[in-house]
Amino acid sequence: MFVAIAAFYGVQEHFNHVYPYWPYLILLICPLMHFLGHGHGGHAHGDQAETNKDTNGK
Repeated sequence: MFVAIAAFYGVQEHFNHVYPYWPYLILLICPLMHFLGHGHGGHAHGDQAETNKDTNGK
């Protein structure tokens, strides 16, 4: 939370310096969200494989 607050005030104070790089920063956010967002209950492929195995065997 501290980093988010510091980033907000840093961008607010130095907006004129950061403004030309907005497209690059937005493109950088996409892979970061992809890599950092997978640990929060994302993909459960193992459970799905077990379910398919049980229903096909009956």
